[in-house]
Amino acid sequence: MADSYPRAVVAAADGRIFEHPTLAMLAWDGDCWRQPQPEELIQLPKGSDLFVMPGRTPYAVDVDNDEPVEVEGDAETGVLQTVAAFIAPAYLKLLHPAYDTQEGAPDLTLYSYAAVGWLNGHFVVPAVRVDADKRQDPYRFDIVEVESGVRRLRAEHPLNRAIEHVEHCALVYHCRAAQNFFLGRWEAPMPAASQCNAACVGCISDQSGSTFVANHERMKIPSRAEDLIELACLHLERVPNGVVSFGQGCEGEPLMQPKVLEETILGIRARTSAGVVNLNSNASLPRIVARLADAGLDSIRISLNSAQPELYRAYYKPRGYDFSHVLQSAKEMSQRGKYVSLNYFVFAGVSDSPREIEALCQFIEEGGVNLIQLRNLNIDPELYLKVLGEGAVEEPIGVLAMVHTLRRRLPQLRFGYFNPPKTKFGRPGPLPGAELAMELDA
Repeated sequence: MADSYPRAVVAAADGRIFEHPTLAMLAWDGDCWRQPQPEELIQLPKGSDLFVMPGRTPYAVDVDNDEPVEVEGDAETGVLQTVAAFIAPAYLKLLHPAYDTQEGAPDLTLYSYAAVGWLNGHFVVPAVRVDADKRQDPYRFDIVEVESGVRRLRAEHPLNRAIEHVEHCALVYHCRAAQNFFLGRWEAPMPAASQCNAACVGCISDQSGSTFVANHERMKIPSRAEDLIELACLHLERVPNGVVSFGQGCEGEPLMQPKVLEETILGIRARTSAGVVNLNSNASLPRIVARLADAGLDSIRISLNSAQPELYRAYYKPRGYDFSHVLQSAKEMSQRGKYVSLNYFVFAGVSDSPREIEALCQFIEEGGVNLIQLRNLNIDPELYLKVLGEGAVEEPIGVLAMVHTLRRRLPQLRFGYFNPPKTKFGRPGPLPGAELAMELDA
């Protein structure tokens, strides 16, 4: 007999995860607790992870009274813990877990925390697939094959420091882009810079002064142009429709190495016209961006937590630049006929607020943005809202409604999750949700 509603999922004191026999799943939209709508729920994607949120008391719905209640443990389970999902790449989280933070609870480490339920024999999460590309599906990576690729390229390029660094990322951090380089497919990284001109609250390579450690250790020595050229050409010459990208989670801001980037781009294009040379960046230095575009940079992916300058500053804490420079960099690229993407960090309650949607549409139109990559913001939800301050959440309409609003207002805007190859430049692409599911099934 099918369940009539998704059950709450919690964890015992010892970490055992189980569904509650009577209480219903409850989630948080950034403004208030509510039950997920049926169209917001999908089966937990393959390759996702479940974990507990320390110091967070789980809440669920008493279906008899239709009221939120604390999920209490017993002698067997002990004090219960809130469970969250870290959803596999290419999926966008729609709702946070519903919980109450206990006094003295630690800040959460840098992951994205999605609500979890149990329905008809499966874990379910409020999420939607936003990119049909399979390049980072976790189950498509065989570590034995990665290690084989590492050994081969280490032997062929023993003095290349950039390849040596990417090897560390592939084997230690299990970076999918780094692993794809050694597997000879899709997009490869070109980490270049050891410094940054922002102090992002959610930076995954520098958390000095924070209460938790960064996910990665930032590279300490900037890469040499000759090493990056060799890495890039090796990838582009053997991978059809390949992409190589400056700006990785293990480094600072690539624009802090302007001469190296310009020399690298010129060197790549002197050897091959294949593929895409891309820059993942905070886009803080528009004059440098213009020089790189003139040198042959094909595309830029601009990281953005918000299109509202005050919310942007609160999160990025820019040093020596401001929000207007970010927009100008987009214009420099689009005016030169280059491809412009946004690496847009979605957070339910902020991203789907009407004021944010309006500001985002204006940025996309003024900056000539071709693609919005809908990414989950990896951060403690309460920490993020505290950093942004009062007024960041204002009558959110829901993340799915936000996406539909963007499509209605900006019909040529492409939606996705990854940097596209040239074959997909200029294509609007499917809308996340049902239309994308049809493409995945095809």
